[in-house]
Amino acid sequence: MGATAFPLEAIETASRDELQALQLQRLKWSLRHAYDNVAYYREAFDAVGAHPDDLHTLADLSKFPFTTKKSLRDNYPYGMFAIPREQIVRIHASSGTTGKPTVVGYSQNDIDTWANCVARSIRAAGAKPGDICHVSYGYGLFTGGLGAHYGAERLGLTVVPFGGGQTERQVQLIQDFKPDIIMVTPSYMLAIADEMERQGIDPSATSLRIGIFGAEPWTPEMRSAIEKRLALSAVDIYGLSEVMGPGVASECAESKDGPTVWEDHFYPEIIDPDTGEVLPDGEFGELVFTSLSKEALPIIRYRTRDLTRLLAANPANAGRTMRRMQKITGRSDDMMIVRGVNVFPTQIEELILKQAALSPHYQCVLTREGPLDALTVRVEMKAGAEPAQADAARQTLMHDIKAYIGTSAEVVILPVGGIERSVGKAKRVLDQRNK
Repeated sequence: MGATAFPLEAIETASRDELQALQLQRLKWSLRHAYDNVAYYREAFDAVGAHPDDLHTLADLSKFPFTTKKSLRDNYPYGMFAIPREQIVRIHASSGTTGKPTVVGYSQNDIDTWANCVARSIRAAGAKPGDICHVSYGYGLFTGGLGAHYGAERLGLTVVPFGGGQTERQVQLIQDFKPDIIMVTPSYMLAIADEMERQGIDPSATSLRIGIFGAEPWTPEMRSAIEKRLALSAVDIYGLSEVMGPGVASECAESKDGPTVWEDHFYPEIIDPDTGEVLPDGEFGELVFTSLSKEALPIIRYRTRDLTRLLAANPANAGRTMRRMQKITGRSDDMMIVRGVNVFPTQIEELILKQAALSPHYQCVLTREGPLDALTVRVEMKAGAEPAQADAARQTLMHDIKAYIGTSAEVVILPVGGIERSVGKAKRVLDQRNK
């Protein structure tokens, strides 16, 4: 794996006691830094009677209030910064499709930490210095492209900074430059594979051996489909701009059993999304992160809305001792409630991928019929499938949705190309109930 060229950092294999001692030290600093330098945090802590000096153990973090996306939007653009604006070397922001974007800033030390975390993540995926890395995450205000880019360079990779879109040209350069690694959303990887086939190229015959996929939930079934179609090793990288960007956690190639959280920089908790109570490791709930080393934008108990559970370290992952989290396949804000039943798009995806005549390109459309919600699943038939096969798959999918998820859904089969291709995060849910 090239470990001698880029060995693991000592903290990655430190004992839990050593790691927790470092976490406590850094957590005390982070709370104090936020309290002293961000008016929002000072007011929020004071409102619940919590003070940085009250933190004596890691468990004491539960005394402090949560931060939400609304907290950042209410302090748009610079109100959450803990260092002078003049010391901010870079600004990223969310798309802001549902209101003001959430703005994040970075000091030079933050940029270095981020690059190191992404380099760690790429190395954990099986990369080695000298590999060529094709980056298809979007560049610009979105953290994906530049986050992947700086991390790949830090590891000593040759970076092809393509970004999203221009799918035909993406395919051409993958053929010409022969990259070893691609970093992209899983849904756009499928669009690239479709374009390869359109051009008469076998997706399984390219130079790619590693795919590092993130920025949207994707199922183990999707992993299997991508690995089989492209003959590469597919690993999950996790992050969000409010906490840092990509590289908060990442899967290890040895086991691919859930992203390892880089716990020396990001402290994870799982809470009951309804009560806010901290749940023990292994319990399913909402993921919450506190930054331990960020200077420009310390983030305290940020509610990610991602649903998962914390798992023990897997010693098979090169001896790393940091905890893993179960692969994220749903978000509380992606959840559809259809006639009283909670439905996640990834549950639909899992059932679609069991049907040989259907492609992984799909969309869930919510409408309202009188007082009741209705769900329609639009899904493409697979190239080469016969209409009779697609119709049989449609009937089976409708049955499976009712049997395994517990709600009725209409299934509409579309021809190849019937679902609009994303060049970034796929839009899986189309809510037309208020139209």
